[in-house]
Amino acid sequence: MKLLFTLMSLFFVICVGYTQEQPSNRDKAYEHLSKFQYARAIPLLLKLVDRKKPRLEDLEQLAQSYYLTNDYEQAANWYTRVTEHPESPAENLLHYAKSLKQTHQYKKAIKALVDYTERTGNTDDIALELEGSKKALEWLANPRPLELYNETNINTPRSEFSVHPTQNGVYYTGEPLKGKGNYGWTGSSYLQVYHAELDETGHIIDSSPIKKEPNQNSRYHIGPVSSNKNGDTMFVTRTYVGNKPNKEPENGIKYMTHRLELLIYNKDAAGSWKKTSFPFNNIKEYSVGHAVLAPGEKSLYFISNQPGGFGGTDIWFSELQENGQWGKPINAGSTINSEGNEMFPSFGSDGFLYYSSDGHPGMGGLDVFQSNKIETGWTEPKNLQHPINSGGDDFSYITWNDSNGVTRTFMASNRSGGKGNDDIYSLEANDGRRLVLDGVTYMGQTTEKTLSGVAVTLYDGERTLMAKTQSGMEGAFHFEIDPERTYKVLGQKKGFYSDSLTLSNIRTNRDSLHRTLHLEPMFEVGKKIVLEDIHYDFDKFDIRRDAAHVLNELARILRDHPSLTIELSSHTDSRGKSNYNMKLSEKRAKSAVDYLVSRGISRNRLFAKGYGESQLLNRCPDHALCTEEQHQANRRTEIKVLAY
Repeated sequence: MKLLFTLMSLFFVICVGYTQEQPSNRDKAYEHLSKFQYARAIPLLLKLVDRKKPRLEDLEQLAQSYYLTNDYEQAANWYTRVTEHPESPAENLLHYAKSLKQTHQYKKAIKALVDYTERTGNTDDIALELEGSKKALEWLANPRPLELYNETNINTPRSEFSVHPTQNGVYYTGEPLKGKGNYGWTGSSYLQVYHAELDETGHIIDSSPIKKEPNQNSRYHIGPVSSNKNGDTMFVTRTYVGNKPNKEPENGIKYMTHRLELLIYNKDAAGSWKKTSFPFNNIKEYSVGHAVLAPGEKSLYFISNQPGGFGGTDIWFSELQENGQWGKPINAGSTINSEGNEMFPSFGSDGFLYYSSDGHPGMGGLDVFQSNKIETGWTEPKNLQHPINSGGDDFSYITWNDSNGVTRTFMASNRSGGKGNDDIYSLEANDGRRLVLDGVTYMGQTTEKTLSGVAVTLYDGERTLMAKTQSGMEGAFHFEIDPERTYKVLGQKKGFYSDSLTLSNIRTNRDSLHRTLHLEPMFEVGKKIVLEDIHYDFDKFDIRRDAAHVLNELARILRDHPSLTIELSSHTDSRGKSNYNMKLSEKRAKSAVDYLVSRGISRNRLFAKGYGESQLLNRCPDHALCTEEQHQANRRTEIKVLAY
């Protein structure tokens, strides 16, 4: 999630040390790291680790950089390499487990946590993560009957989050694709507040940034924002714009802290906004932000890391006094607050408090929780489970009844399958027709032998995870699906090459649908497997997005089998000159290998080979009368097992 600045303080660094006239890639990379400019450090670190024996420190910094820029799949890839290093300390297993949870690899996360305990004897550090991982397996296998819809009209490759209703639409916070500022931590623009309308189905349309207040300074993060019911008062979170660094140097570096402050905007009779500062801001010491009014609008709830809390950021509240001022902040208590971070509070039309936390057992990152105010304090927080929560960061959950009494629910998440980093999703109850997918997993291409223990994952058409289970003793697995939606089913098991199938617009009068998955064993040296759906644009060798999905799966297999060495070959059909086809296939094979290396696979395990048209699978040489399907069979990418 590109909201690390909201957890506590943001740190920008001014280096005051010695620099060389011609710094090396390592010097440049570590200078960026010292300034928390992780997005700028990553390409340099990738060059440093692409060698036979990379430094452990370089691997650690690359994995951490991916994690802090919210690319959790790549973080997991590189933490795999980190933990395989003979000098890697046990603490790296904790980082590895967290990145695995973010990518829904809970069984691997549990193993990493257990390995950490075996190496250190410490169980306290992993109790929360271990409990959350075990519960996540149950929640994924039995998801709640809800449908999430990506708000594609307004989501971008960057971050959008924190929807809040207005009298004529909604506010939300987002990163402009083209902004004046650039935030070095993530490499993206600074946040702004947007206003948008809802169509008749409740989806967000016609979005545009607010031109004046509160977007008066584009060089700093503005948002999230909330308002009262009348719409004449806004509560805006803003990054403090101080420009003087603290006077406490550490290791030759001076730190400039940027904390959150809460601003209150009131609209006067003429329609102009007047800005005041929340009286309990203390930007020199701590952050205050993410404010929202409780029902009745007599209490203001917000997050802060001020003294007197229980962990990182806690939920606090202030009561409205008779003189119209907000009273001294009160901590909301240890039931809802934890040793971790509580963020993004909101109140639903049902009166419940909804908020996100990483300090209670959850699926990974921030999970959404629900609690109710009672006389003695608050009820025990309830995890809203999957599909509301995921392995990623799930936050800014909000629900309300519109003017027609229809319930509208939105949230944000950086789960895989979205359009960008943080995406806004709407939620609806799944009360339509359901179809049971009865599947069986088999070993090899026949149905002679079933295969148990296969991890079977159900994705929607955009590769958003819907459910995950494991095939039983006879290879059986089951999912409930919507026959009108598009799904992908992926089967994975260690020691086997994965298989997948696509379901779309199913036409049947039955209540169930039968499908099979066939997983090829990977144990045989010399075994060849054609990688389906590896396509290249005409006369090109760049890795397309659809091909990247297939290569990502191959990277997973290589990570799971560290002794596996392969040849990755590219083949063309017979059309065109043979010398040209040979060179093109060599470039394509090398491009695929380079991509796998960028995903954390050591180059010495990969051998690129271009065969051109020299290994045709059918009788379609030059000038032969063949169909396009026959030529396509020859245009293929293969892997051959060299060592296992």
